[in-house]
Amino acid sequence: MQFSAKIDIIGINPYVPVPLSVLRALFQKSGKERGPIPVQGTIDGKQFKQTLVKFSGAWRLYVNGEMCKAASVQVGDKVNITLAFDPVSRLIPMHESLGTALDKHELRSVFGSLPPHRKKEILRYMHSLKSQEAIDRRVAFVIKYLSEHSREGMYDWLGIKEDTEEQNKKE
Repeated sequence: MQFSAKIDIIGINPYVPVPLSVLRALFQKSGKERGPIPVQGTIDGKQFKQTLVKFSGAWRLYVNGEMCKAASVQVGDKVNITLAFDPVSRLIPMHESLGTALDKHELRSVFGSLPPHRKKEILRYMHSLKSQEAIDRRVAFVIKYLSEHSREGMYDWLGIKEDTEEQNKKE
């Protein structure tokens, strides 16, 4: 499916709106009309893999920095997009060392209760580590914070600032 669109921005996130006809075809191919839809395609001829998401009532294809750089495009540019449903799973498997530790400490359900994007970041980070020493340190860190039910420290470790109502009131 092909279409042209202008790269717009919402907050700090560049995106292109996806035409209804393309959405309908993607819904049919994916077998769903809700939740994130994995897609693959091209932006001005440069390949990408991305996830189509609905935000504030509208479906958007977010155009990340890597995509912009590859296609030499920026916000405000009109681009040619090809888009197709990507049936390849995007799930990141549980890191073996982390899974063993979660079971040993009976924390798998606590890990499972984290928001999906947090679990994904932790698993992605775990899989990026090279040495067993680094893996062991991070597993110990995750276990410590899950066992203490202190997510704040985990967010700091991931480099993510978690907004709280109190912080919002102060600002």
